[in-house]
Amino acid sequence: QVQLVESGGGLVQPGGSLRLSCAASGITFSMYHMGWHRQAPGKQRELVATITPGRVTNYADSVKGRFTIARDNAKSTVYLQMNSLNVEDTAVYYCRADHRDGRTVYWGQGTQVTVSS
Repeated sequence: QVQLVESGGGLVQPGGSLRLSCAASGITFSMYHMGWHRQAPGKQRELVATITPGRVTNYADSVKGRFTIARDNAKSTVYLQMNSLNVEDTAVYYCRADHRDGRTVYWGQGTQVTVSS
């Protein structure tokens, strides 16, 4: 059974930081592109950041320079370090795993991030 379990969300003040984690099980983690997506109320889900099995990263323009994605293949975990958070970052953050052959995709259940004073 495949599971992607996100953690680390919560309430933070503007300018603060959070680190999200996504622990994967049931997959050969090193064969998957991993990503973080988010969905704010009333908006479509959008890509935040991705990291390839070879650790090549890609970021949405809105988070470049503030967010960092990383992976630990030994722990089958992907992280999202979020700094300088602002209210526009408020959303449910989802972890996604894409097999490198492009045929299999898994999603986590999401973790809420709320940026508010």
